[in-house]
Amino acid sequence: MADSKRSPYIREAILQERVGNRVRCLTCERRCLLSDGATGWCRTHRNVGGRLVTLIYGSISSLAANPIEKKPLYHFYPGSYCLTMGSWGCNAGCPWCQNWNISKSPPRDRQYCSPEQFVAETIRQDCQGTSISFNEPTLSLDWSLDVFRLARVRGLYNTFVTNGYMTSEALALLIEAGLDAMNVDIKGDAAAVKKHTRGMNVELIWRRCRESLDASVHVEITTLVIPTVNDSETTLREIASRIARELGADAPWHVTAYFPAYHFDAPPTPVHTLERARQIGKEAGLRYVYVGNVPGRRYSDTYCPGCDKTLVQRLGFDVLRCDMRRGKCPSCGQAIAGVGWPEAGD
Repeated sequence: MADSKRSPYIREAILQERVGNRVRCLTCERRCLLSDGATGWCRTHRNVGGRLVTLIYGSISSLAANPIEKKPLYHFYPGSYCLTMGSWGCNAGCPWCQNWNISKSPPRDRQYCSPEQFVAETIRQDCQGTSISFNEPTLSLDWSLDVFRLARVRGLYNTFVTNGYMTSEALALLIEAGLDAMNVDIKGDAAAVKKHTRGMNVELIWRRCRESLDASVHVEITTLVIPTVNDSETTLREIASRIARELGADAPWHVTAYFPAYHFDAPPTPVHTLERARQIGKEAGLRYVYVGNVPGRRYSDTYCPGCDKTLVQRLGFDVLRCDMRRGKCPSCGQAIAGVGWPEAGD
């Protein structure tokens, strides 16, 4: 296509369908139907001459080697590092966005990075895997697929930090390419999600979580607990019970503190609200519930669900100690859910 010759960021999108004289994007569940020249809701996909193109292939807004715990993924190769890439745009409309400077921005020609360069840099920085994060990674689907295939060949793991509003077709392609783990943001109940994200259907996000687990992708859930939005006992119990019922008691749940940002000025989440959310998760039968964005709290550690022994001690994003024997508690022999647990002393 003529546009792709002018810019390395523009590539024909892999998921699209022609509908009359328009084209439908099949990357995310908004499924935008675009006339010629129109840009999708996320501002990262456009109909150019009857074909859908991505405008952000390899367009990097952020790049950092992060501990896997920052995703947060606590039960997936603890203590490892992943080279993390962010791009531009989002398919949600959250008014409290913590990364609004990139997620609310249209694509910019800031820095191009090919999949080959990214994987090479991952290895150069001695990272054990990749992560697509910071803004909504689903919008970088085409680039992510190319990265994951290359990374898998090099023995690296691949992760997504996502709102989960991808299509089933997009998820299947990611899994086939080498997606190993996801942290999925569950923002609240159906009414709160629809209102604050500008129309997203939370049932489709739960469906993607179940499909991921069925395909042996490691899944952890995060809920940013926001006063007046999703901090009620009813809402927190609904989320916790659905995790237990649909994803299983071993699915880790991270309840994290919100701070005012972008266009939302509710007060920060009280610590006692987060501690109550953790208690609600435990009452629902969840074995691993973590409190995040609150430095120094003991609820960032992993405890044995059998004997309550501290197995993984964390400080911020650092793993201070991991006391495990082949993925089991050394005291009572309880198997601890997760992937890539290090042995004690590693």
